[in-house]
Amino acid sequence: MRRRPGIGGLQNAAAARDQYRMLGENVAKIRTDMMKEQLATFRSQLEEFARKHKNDIRKNPAFRSQFHEMCAKVGVDPLASNKGFWAELLGIGDFYYELGVQIVDICLATRPHNGGLINLQELCNLLRQRRKSDREAVSEDDCLRAISKLKVMGSGFEVISVGKKKLVRSVPTELNKDHNEILELAQAQGFVTVDEVERRLSWTSGRAIDALDTLLDEGLAMIDDGHKDGRRRYWFPCVSSISTSVADT
Repeated sequence: MRRRPGIGGLQNAAAARDQYRMLGENVAKIRTDMMKEQLATFRSQLEEFARKHKNDIRKNPAFRSQFHEMCAKVGVDPLASNKGFWAELLGIGDFYYELGVQIVDICLATRPHNGGLINLQELCNLLRQRRKSDREAVSEDDCLRAISKLKVMGSGFEVISVGKKKLVRSVPTELNKDHNEILELAQAQGFVTVDEVERRLSWTSGRAIDALDTLLDEGLAMIDDGHKDGRRRYWFPCVSSISTSVADT
C-alpha cells in the first residue's frame, strides 16, 4: 500500500515552493535592475551623442532620421515636449512644430484642388519650396513625424497608403475599399473612366459610378468632359500632381 506524505513532508514541499518563488522573484528583480541600468547608460550616451552631433541632427535629414531611430530604441521621444533637455539642446521640438503649422497651411491652400487628400511626396515638395530660404533641409520622414504630432492633437490629419503611394488626409473623409482601389488605379495616368474601372476591376457599371460619384461629392475628383472619344475622365489631383503650387501663398 502506497504511503501518503505526512505533515512534515507537506511542510517541506511548501517551503521548497516558497524558496523557488523567492528565487524567481530575485532573479527577475536583478534582470529588471540590470535593464534599467543599461537603459540609463544608453540614454546618457545618447545625450552625449546629441551634444556632439547637434548641428548634423538639425541640418541633415538622413542623420536626423537615424537619430530618431536610436531614440526610439531606448524609449526616448525628443518630440514629446517643447520644454526640457531635448528641446533646449536641439530645438527639434520647435522645428517639428513649425513644420506642422506649414503643413496645415499647405493642406488648407490645396484643399480646393484636391479635396483634402494630397500626395505625401507633393506635400514635401511644396514644403521645401516654402522653406527654401531656411537652413534645415526637410525629408519625408520629417513630414511624417510632424503629421504624427498633428494627429495626436486630434486635428484630423492622417497618412494613408493607397497602392505604393502615401497620401495625407486633412479632412475626416472615410474611404472604403472601393474608393482606395479607384485611387490606386488612377495612379497610372492621374485619371480613370467608368469603362476602365469596370474592365480593370471587374465591377458593374452601377458600382463604378456610385464610387466615383462619392469621390466627386467629397471633392477628391475633378470631371473632364472635353475629349473627342466622349468619355468622361475623373481626375484625381492627389495622385496626378496637378494641384497648383502654393508654396509662396
